[in-house]
Amino acid sequence: MANRFENNSILPKLRSNIMYIVLCTVLITLFLYGINMFSENTLSYQEDSLVLALQKDIAQCYAIEGFYPPDLDYLEDHYGLVYDSDTFYIDYTAFGSNMYPDVTILNKSKKTATTIR
Repeated sequence: MANRFENNSILPKLRSNIMYIVLCTVLITLFLYGINMFSENTLSYQEDSLVLALQKDIAQCYAIEGFYPPDLDYLEDHYGLVYDSDTFYIDYTAFGSNMYPDVTILNKSKKTATTIR
């Protein structure tokens, strides 16, 4: 038997459930946004690191051997250059043994390019 002073309305329960669902949705969205931003920052740091590694290896090759590397494989074999070829494409064009090569790094996921001069 129901008490006449008891509020049996479904509206407060429905309102609290909707607020709970909205709060959970907002928290999940913020969490996923944070993960996405972290991933983009990591990719940017990888690209910066690759640029520095290429510059260092090219300069070191010229200083030690007296010529610029003829191709990218030479840097990988002799100077230990390692990079993620699934994420980055490196266009390496050598003009001569005494001219700095034209190096362009293409980021496959962001579809951006960085040129090293």
